Amino acid sequence: MSDDSVRPLQRGLAVLRALAAAREPEQVRAGDLVRATGLARSTVDRVVATLVSLGYVRQQGQELYLAPPLMELGNAYLSTSGLTHEAAARAARLARELDESVSLAVPDRDGVRFTAQATRRRAMSVAFRIGDLLPAERCAAGLVFATAWDEADWARWRERTAADPEGTGFPAVAPHPVAEEEFRRGAERARRQGWALDDQLVEPGLVAVAVPVRGDDGTVRGALSAVSHTSRHTAQGLADAVLPTLREEAARLAAADGPAPAARPATRPVTGPVVLQSLARGLAVLRALDGAPPAGLPVTALAEATGLPRTTVYRSLRTLQNEGYVGADGPLFRPLPRVLELGYARLSMPAFADLAQPHLRDLVTRVQESASVTVLDGTDILYVARVPITRVMSVDITLGTRFPAYPTAMGRVLLAGLPEPERDRLLTDSAPRALTPHTVIDPADLGRILRQVAADGHAVIDEELEEGLRSVAVPLRNPAGRTVAALNVAQHSGDTPLEATRDALLPALRDAAAAIEADVAIADRFDTVRYP
Repeated sequence: MSDDSVRPLQRGLAVLRALAAAREPEQVRAGDLVRATGLARSTVDRVVATLVSLGYVRQQGQELYLAPPLMELGNAYLSTSGLTHEAAARAARLARELDESVSLAVPDRDGVRFTAQATRRRAMSVAFRIGDLLPAERCAAGLVFATAWDEADWARWRERTAADPEGTGFPAVAPHPVAEEEFRRGAERARRQGWALDDQLVEPGLVAVAVPVRGDDGTVRGALSAVSHTSRHTAQGLADAVLPTLREEAARLAAADGPAPAARPATRPVTGPVVLQSLARGLAVLRALDGAPPAGLPVTALAEATGLPRTTVYRSLRTLQNEGYVGADGPLFRPLPRVLELGYARLSMPAFADLAQPHLRDLVTRVQESASVTVLDGTDILYVARVPITRVMSVDITLGTRFPAYPTAMGRVLLAGLPEPERDRLLTDSAPRALTPHTVIDPADLGRILRQVAADGHAVIDEELEEGLRSVAVPLRNPAGRTVAALNVAQHSGDTPLEATRDALLPALRDAAAAIEADVAIADRFDTVRYP
């Protein structure tokens, strides 16, 4: 498409792909993106500035990082795929039942794109992530999908393998060629028996069995796989062990799909002097496809969701279609699996502490005091994320540090988030003792304080853990509303009244907590956030 109005969108997508494909993601700079994309430095700088404004990229010094809000683009596809509603929970249950890793995948051109993954923790385990792309010839799911290929599909596969015989374009697996005759034999065998077997195609030592997940019209929409290691099963032994259960679950997945959730109102495109408007608008259109029916949405609905003119929406959709991220059936447009290549795998299965860390840095910059995140571990709080500030007198705490929960602001926030019987039991188990002359240890007083903390949504302590130390803390909640961690700012008590300290710090703490919770909600919607 030669329309100049959509070129920034094309360039923005190229930059996102380059960031997602970087071999050393922690060390990407603008110059690396110039070399990877062939774009001018000034163009890369404007694209990066736009992506930073959208929250999709973060910058620390000269290094650039993909940020969790970028996952909302992949979520737009996952919400419409039909296979992912409760898929993560189903995959986890099935993995526990089979005691093997389980994955759900969809066809993506002549590749296989993962949409759900549940692994079993072992010394040797499968490490594929949601969004990872495998060549169809290298996995059981690909054999399942190839049973439905026509000659045009095979021709596309031959064109790809002729250009890249080793499969180096698939970073999730080691390069290895597969002859067409071998691939066709495997696909034909899968067609005859109704399931596919991978005997170390992906990697030496790995074996897998895949069954199709079919749509109402009988077409193969996905593949459900169980993966093991040759130290546990032969390929045929794995098939004998898991096939009946896999088939039952595939039938349940096919039958369980109800209507897709209604499309959620999309955030209006970000504006500003450094923002490339057509890039911001194009990504807003892609986000607006979130929750679309499987058939897609018309231009008018997307224009209403984004507040953009229909001509602008249409140009964005055609650009996204040409780039392989959107499909069209007549007047209806829908996101395609390739959307997941825009950083979803790179950001997949994030650790909660990693999601919190950049917001801790922002909080420290704002208040000029050290900030921490803790979780409840028995009767103690455990530090899992922290950004200190260095000055003559500072609070010296390292990750992994423990303190009793009852005399700390974060501990009280965490205890206040528990059901009252569990809270009372933990207080009893703590056997509170005075750590300073100010420590509250009476169980009745502590119970009253915790009820007030629950009502207020914050806790303040002054010299109860250590003389001269003051802290203000707020809860961090998961998408279900349960308190899973606490965020605090600690400082020297000084001469400032406690109420003034609280009033000065609470707005910044609540803003940081809201930002962390927003990232967690995006990351945890179809993926799995790893809590400490």
